[in-house]
Amino acid sequence: MSSAHSPLVLVPARLAATRLPGKPLADVCGVPMIVQVWRRAREADVGPVYVATDDPGIFAAVRDHGGDAVMTRADHPSGSDRIHEALGLIDPDGRRDVIVNVQGDLPTIDPAAIRASIAPLAEASVDVATLAAEIVREEERTNPNVVKVVGAPLSETRLRALYFTRATAPWGEGPLFHHIGLYAYRRAALARFVGLPPSTLERREKLEQLRLLENGLRIDVEIVDTVPLGVDTPEDLERARQILKSA
Repeated sequence: MSSAHSPLVLVPARLAATRLPGKPLADVCGVPMIVQVWRRAREADVGPVYVATDDPGIFAAVRDHGGDAVMTRADHPSGSDRIHEALGLIDPDGRRDVIVNVQGDLPTIDPAAIRASIAPLAEASVDVATLAAEIVREEERTNPNVVKVVGAPLSETRLRALYFTRATAPWGEGPLFHHIGLYAYRRAALARFVGLPPSTLERREKLEQLRLLENGLRIDVEIVDTVPLGVDTPEDLERARQILKSA
């Protein structure tokens, strides 16, 4: 990343999960899960890290463990809207020009993956950067819960995103790529994104990143080795505990 850029890492978190109630505060190796996510983001060493939340308990947990947090409104429809509000509260003067959005349910994410998400923004024409990993399990190729990115190859480790879909795509011989929902936005791209209404394909596929493509923004995808574990169920939570315990 060019020294001309000044990233800020934001982790949106709320308590509204239904499959695992209260999951940001679930214990993972002695601390709340959201604190583990904050630690992984700090270990990436790309810039300051803040948790953006509407819950006083999450705010207090992060602060109690030495982290930075900011309170946001409770009515945001998405994490992207939440981090946009947080950005204005943390950096009202606009000094931070790259915003990395790390999901709050990734306690075992490799800090190197967070660093990798910024790399495509070295190209001036890229508005947003994200991650993907090649699908290696056959059942994931047809699983609608596994979002695929269809992209034009730019190098062995990078694609220019053409589409995101829950379908099995593209057709034919060749690799399929599992999209990882971690984004690095240019500040102007994030502001434009949250100011746009939901788009036609976004509503159909239930994938908000399609709003960016439908409105002409460029998304490049850095290819990494593995998909991080997202914690959505009690079984996921136990798996995350075992991963960190053995790390």
